[in-house]
Amino acid sequence: MYSSEEVQLLQLEENFSTTLARTNTSIRQFLVDLEPSDLRGRECLRLLQQLQESSQRLWEVTEQSLHSLKQRLHYPTSVALEALLLLNKADHVLQAHMEYIKSYTDCVVVQAFQNVSKKSEHWKSRRKKPQQLLPWENSEGSVGTTPCQALSNPLTQHVQKYVCLLLSLRNTLDKHHPAQKLVMHAVTLFENLQSFMMQALDQAVATQALWHSLNSRVRDVLCTPTHRLLMDSQDVPVMVTPLRTERVLLFDDALVLLQGHNIYTFDLKLVWVNPSQDKCVLHILTPEEEFSFCAKDSKGQVVWQWKVTQAVCQALRGKKDFPLLGSDPESSVPPDCRCVAYTFRHEGRLYQATYEGSWCRAKPHGKGTMKWPDGRNHTGDFCRGLEHGFGICLVPQASEDKFDCYKCHWREGSMCGYGICEYGTDKVYKGYFQAGLRHGFGILDSIPQTSQPFRYTGHWEKGQRNGYGIEDDTERGERYIGMWQADQRHGPGVVVTQAGVCYQGTFQEDKMADPGILLYEDDSLYEGTFTRDLMLLGKGKVTFPNGLTLDGSFSSGTDKGLYIQGVLDTAASPPDPTSTCKRQLGLGAFPVESRWQGVYRPFQDFVRSGCPGELQEALLGFHVQTSRDLREFQEYLCHERSHPKDCVGSMEDALEEMLQHREPQALQQYLRKALSNSRHPLGKLLHTLMLTFQATYSGIGANKHLQGMAQEEVKHHAQELWAAYRGLLKVALQRQGQTLEEEDMETRDLQVHGLLLPLILPSFYSELLTLYMLLHEREDGLYSQGISNLSLFPDTKLLEFLDVQKHLWPFKDLRLTSNQRCSLVRDKCFLSAILCLQKVITTMDPREKLEILEKTYGEIEAMVSRVLGREYKLPMDDLLPLLIYVVSRAQIQHLGAEIHLIRDMMDPSHIGGLHDFLLTALESCYEHIQKEAVRLHRLPGHWNSRELC
Repeated sequence: MYSSEEVQLLQLEENFSTTLARTNTSIRQFLVDLEPSDLRGRECLRLLQQLQESSQRLWEVTEQSLHSLKQRLHYPTSVALEALLLLNKADHVLQAHMEYIKSYTDCVVVQAFQNVSKKSEHWKSRRKKPQQLLPWENSEGSVGTTPCQALSNPLTQHVQKYVCLLLSLRNTLDKHHPAQKLVMHAVTLFENLQSFMMQALDQAVATQALWHSLNSRVRDVLCTPTHRLLMDSQDVPVMVTPLRTERVLLFDDALVLLQGHNIYTFDLKLVWVNPSQDKCVLHILTPEEEFSFCAKDSKGQVVWQWKVTQAVCQALRGKKDFPLLGSDPESSVPPDCRCVAYTFRHEGRLYQATYEGSWCRAKPHGKGTMKWPDGRNHTGDFCRGLEHGFGICLVPQASEDKFDCYKCHWREGSMCGYGICEYGTDKVYKGYFQAGLRHGFGILDSIPQTSQPFRYTGHWEKGQRNGYGIEDDTERGERYIGMWQADQRHGPGVVVTQAGVCYQGTFQEDKMADPGILLYEDDSLYEGTFTRDLMLLGKGKVTFPNGLTLDGSFSSGTDKGLYIQGVLDTAASPPDPTSTCKRQLGLGAFPVESRWQGVYRPFQDFVRSGCPGELQEALLGFHVQTSRDLREFQEYLCHERSHPKDCVGSMEDALEEMLQHREPQALQQYLRKALSNSRHPLGKLLHTLMLTFQATYSGIGANKHLQGMAQEEVKHHAQELWAAYRGLLKVALQRQGQTLEEEDMETRDLQVHGLLLPLILPSFYSELLTLYMLLHEREDGLYSQGISNLSLFPDTKLLEFLDVQKHLWPFKDLRLTSNQRCSLVRDKCFLSAILCLQKVITTMDPREKLEILEKTYGEIEAMVSRVLGREYKLPMDDLLPLLIYVVSRAQIQHLGAEIHLIRDMMDPSHIGGLHDFLLTALESCYEHIQKEAVRLHRLPGHWNSRELC
């Protein structure tokens, strides 16, 4: 069965539906033939049309509710009480009422009825019979006032009756009735709606009344349908300092200060309230202004603080408070951090710039985007109003439709730390900044497609090249290695050309100064003065590879020839060819300790500061998983950047892991992992050093006269990387309250050469081995010729030729076919030792190369012991011929380069030991094969492979 309350609800909905239908008709008639020409009139017309639409939607919802009530009364047994629209969709019904209230109060605020009715001929003609148009209203009201009341009173009365009937219905239900909770929910909603309606109507009327107290200019600016007056300083007096305003108006979306004809408007989303110790003073913070409200007493201050605070909370939610302004205890205090857009108006760096992002205490703080009218755009992290942290900045070029793109770390508004800058001039800079300028180590490079390739790798100071650096001039086919000052070559320098010519001397303001030396491809040496194009000019001396010298004056003629006036000395003895071809440049001019300080310095500063996590990205640079992430920088910066799975996460994790791997074997594994990871400080440092090495010694720089510089650089890098590891370990221990023990020189050298150098050598090996090959090209050529000659010998002839004692010949285990005999066997003797020695070129670790050499020696000795049938230790006289045989059959290319690289990079602790002995023996074999090449070449031409057999 249904209750009497349900019947009354049905009647209530029928009456309200009829009222709304007639109201809709009245509004449509009211708007007939309205075509206002002024802006204010068109705005009022739009609001009235919006009111008509919301009234129509409210009527449709009421009809749906009425239909559900009829179904309930007609079929009480099949349609349950909880099926009523008013109960199961109370929020939907409430929303329709809220939209109507908003539309209605918008019209009230701007006096839409009064403004439009003055121009409505249809309304004026019907004015004589208002009862026929709005029968529930008194006809004594003025034009415009009558429809205002007609549109608000029915809704107010309807909601009141809703509440009463729903309360009565609740009392008729058992507490376990299925509809009990729905009825309670509906009662709560409509009680809140009733209170909210009263507040909304009061605010709208108060706002409408405000306009009459303002002059026309101020009224035209402030009179908008969205404004709702919450507080007026004429009601609760307050004085504003230091602005000295005449009146303060608090709207639901803005704080307005009036000073004569000047209007200062502040978006409430960007207003922060800060109570003062003075109970009568209230501080207000905005993006560009700070001022205080001074009330007459503490009560006035409390009222203003509460009102402003609640208005800010409401503005941040982006909707009218429901049920009442400030009634929600959770929203009584606005958050310090907010996300809002704002355009700066005051003169200065941010003039007319629009910031969209996070704020804190009236300053951009967190992630956001700043856009300037001229096209500049900065997206990234901000701190207290300044760019701080990682950010991407676009700066348009004035002359062309191109941008400079800065992907950098920023500190207090300026670029500081690591960054990548892509310039509109088709150049890219990757390196460090300070105070917005290139400072420290960096690489300035042209893009691959450019017509004039350019690259500088080195040090910068205040935006200019300064200190040690490498520049490639591809147009001239030159590489400059040396010192810079004020963006010019200045100080000692080396120039290497594609033609193989090398110059070493002094530069002053980008020009060659003072005498220098020239080394030519054929190892000729010139000491004297010359032109920018390395043409001999002035006094000088030429030393030719054969020992002849030419001392005199040099000049170029009109036909581009070379004129010489001097003395040719033919009496000098020929120099050692190995010494003339191995002259090294740059060793004394650029001390290895000072070459790449700009690479080490950021790391050293990071360690000295205690390895703070917030500076980790400024040191290492930012990381993105793909280039697409970096291109879509605005979306990328809106999220926290994360490291890939295989990289070290936070600095704290890296330091913690370091403490867990201090034992020798674990330490080696840890260092290998860290050095291979560019997101680890050690890996980043190694990667940067590898770039400097390639920039110096690859391409044009692959010159034999630079081998000494390269070799000492690699060793020094190993020392610095070990010191870097020790620095990180010291910080890790300090965080645990421990100290790092001092390390003596012997222990340090052992760790550097035995542990770290083998780990980093692969990063430099390709360029380094190339330099060794070029330096020892002549000897390796003779060695190759000797190998070629010796390869013509079968095994027995070669063993005999090398004076290997016959009782050591390994033919005991040899298995021959029916058509073979020992005198024809080739590449069968000592095969295991030959295969073992060939593995020496498969590794880049000098220690492993020496171990392979030791295994080769072991294979030779084992074979001899098997031949003799007893254990036999080979003396040097027996070992050397056998080792020469194995080396000649192994046919290792560039063996001289390999030997010298091993010698230079081997652990000093091996000097005087077995490895040193075996390496010396290998060197003797190498030299012997070279001599055999010369000796066999001088033999009469009658010998050939057939006769050797």
